[in-house]
Amino acid sequence: MIYQAAIDENFPVAEPTQVARLRSGDPAALADAVGLYQHRLYRYFLRLVRDAASADDLFQQTWLHVVRQIHRYDAARSFDTWLFAIAHNAAMDLLRKRPGESLDDREFAIPSRAPDALSAVLAGERAAILAAAMAALPALYREALTLRFEEGMKLEEIAEVTHAPLSTVKSRVQRGLEAMRQKLTRRDLL
Repeated sequence: MIYQAAIDENFPVAEPTQVARLRSGDPAALADAVGLYQHRLYRYFLRLVRDAASADDLFQQTWLHVVRQIHRYDAARSFDTWLFAIAHNAAMDLLRKRPGESLDDREFAIPSRAPDALSAVLAGERAAILAAAMAALPALYREALTLRFEEGMKLEEIAEVTHAPLSTVKSRVQRGLEAMRQKLTRRDLL
């Protein structure tokens, strides 16, 4: 899944006319926007919270927030970035309340080791293995990797969504990738 998303960059995005329709309160515009983003947004939540019921709740909360706060959307910014920033805030609020869920990326030390190639794994198996490795990462790394490789966001957009400095985002992506390499290496897959 991550592998396929990483090579497919044809993500649907909202056009300015769709956003204008949302602002006007058009119920059909909301249905169109939800339809346009449902798979991306739900996948983001599912990766982050690892629970379908929580992902459903966050999905609904996000769209309620969009409806209530669409007047605050700045058309000079990307709608994707604004939407995922709302989603990020909702997910982080939920994760902060969960006992045992760490949002501190300093707690996850990764021993230094040179990565090997993934060439020995077939494409179908690769997706399942990567998804399992991804699920084992701390939430901040799952989020950074999901936004970067599944949602195709630039590092600057991820920084805007997560309200984190660009250097922190770069670090989270790099550490998340290194953690996945370590997990895959331990399974003798690399």
